[in-house]
Amino acid sequence: MSKILAVANQKGGVGKTTTGINLAASLARSGRGVLLIDLDPQGNATVGSGVSKDGHQYSVYDVLLGDCKIKHAIISTECGYDLIPANADLSGAQVELIDQIGRESRLRKALKKASRRYDYVLIDCPPSLNLLTVNALVAADSVMIPMQCEYFALEGLTALVSTIRKVREALNPNLRIEGLLRTMFDRRNSLSSEVSEQLQEHFGDKVYDTIIPRNVRLAEAPSYGKPAMFYEMNSKGAQAYLALASEVIRREDAA
Repeated sequence: MSKILAVANQKGGVGKTTTGINLAASLARSGRGVLLIDLDPQGNATVGSGVSKDGHQYSVYDVLLGDCKIKHAIISTECGYDLIPANADLSGAQVELIDQIGRESRLRKALKKASRRYDYVLIDCPPSLNLLTVNALVAADSVMIPMQCEYFALEGLTALVSTIRKVREALNPNLRIEGLLRTMFDRRNSLSSEVSEQLQEHFGDKVYDTIIPRNVRLAEAPSYGKPAMFYEMNSKGAQAYLALASEVIRREDAA
């Protein structure tokens, strides 16, 4: 049985796509079958996986519009996981789906059969609470929320938790928060530590033990089209995501 995990935060620049790419690679390295779905029109997860945004017959846009079966949009990457790419065409999907019946459930229906091939399906959501994100939340079993430990991140978290609750009530009663991931963490910053403590007080064991540090290699790797472990395996960033993958697997086994 596959686990479908939406990686979501409407605030940009929190390490969401970095998390999707590196967690996918780390889970694949552990021997799990992984599919990464790029649901962001910017296509950063696609490029960061070493795949061109253009030049492929099908993308996630075609899947959502029903123009192809999901299996025809899947690409094997050199990073060990499969990918459904995205490009700028995806920006138009929201307008084209607006009058469609079941527009919020397009991704869930498409994934119904394909997800059985994988242990984990990760969905990299756009940095906004729009129809694409709703499609991810309706399709997902749970949500991983990457966030920086800063003041404004807490305000954004409130809005996202509210959206998750509304989707659960109206469209996906099984949806839950999988965990909160502290990213770009700087232990020298007292505010980071304070916000981290607040997260643990309010969310308890929903906060992952693994902390992703602010790391130059993590920032550089996407420009080479590689997850950090393929760029510099011994970097703190790569090691942190390997630790996160182990924690994700342990939680799943214990559930």
